[in-house]
Amino acid sequence: MRSNRRLRWAALPIGIALTVMLAGCTQAELHGFLPGFIEGEKAVTNHAETVATLWTSSWIVLLGVGLLTWGLIIWAIVVYRRRKGQTGLPPQLRYNMPIEIFYTLVPLILVIGMFAFTARDQTAIETQYTDDEADVVVEVYAKQWAWDFVYDDAVDGQQVWSAGVQADEAEDGTIDQDKLPTLYLPVDSKVKIALNSRDVAHSFWVVDFLYKKDMYPGKTNYMSFETQREGTYAGKCAELCGEYHSLMLFNVKIVSQAEYEAHLDDLAAKGQVGDYGAEYDRNQNMPDDEKSSVDKREEGE
Repeated sequence: MRSNRRLRWAALPIGIALTVMLAGCTQAELHGFLPGFIEGEKAVTNHAETVATLWTSSWIVLLGVGLLTWGLIIWAIVVYRRRKGQTGLPPQLRYNMPIEIFYTLVPLILVIGMFAFTARDQTAIETQYTDDEADVVVEVYAKQWAWDFVYDDAVDGQQVWSAGVQADEAEDGTIDQDKLPTLYLPVDSKVKIALNSRDVAHSFWVVDFLYKKDMYPGKTNYMSFETQREGTYAGKCAELCGEYHSLMLFNVKIVSQAEYEAHLDDLAAKGQVGDYGAEYDRNQNMPDDEKSSVDKREEGE
């Protein structure tokens, strides 16, 4: 009888794990409930699926480790509980080499495995297109507390640009989306983005892209991806950058090629043509005697 009870307790965590594994999963569940996915449609970028797969696979492995650990804990509590009439300590085990090898090797294998898959996916995500390979090259400039977007070789071989302003928050807390800086990108295109900061450290984060990258004064970072689905996607600064950090918002619109070209022509018609780069950085326009100690330190003075 006691043996049967032990088997029932041991089978409980296994049964729970099998139930979870065999249950039908929606697309949201398969992608770990991450944003950026719509049932039956492509991910927003070609990297989003990779990020979601790594995330979900990691949680499955960790859940398996958790179920095994919880099962062993419960089993030990039930099987080796103190029974009526028992006194003193149970027999103590020391230097069990098979067990010690097991709990040393298994965590090591898990860590090495997760590192290897992460390194593989990171290498793929961080592979940058050259300017010749990319269909679109955009320079993004972060500033307190908005964004400037410069499209390279966009109209007749010239740059066109849009300068953003800080988000306008109403008294009820709502944001006027029409006034947010908006980055336009064509669908089904290879995009290369050069990330720059005009003043302090910022971070470029488009939530549905499942990817962000930091931006530092005096250093250009890059990110490359392919756009796969049209839509409007929310972006924000993900690095605390000052008083109005929470209002440093923007949108990314992935549109058809025709709509993208029409937007660039509209910017050119407004006279927003030419270089709008580093010469507009805060440190570039500020006299040396007016720069703060932080500004001077960022310049290496």
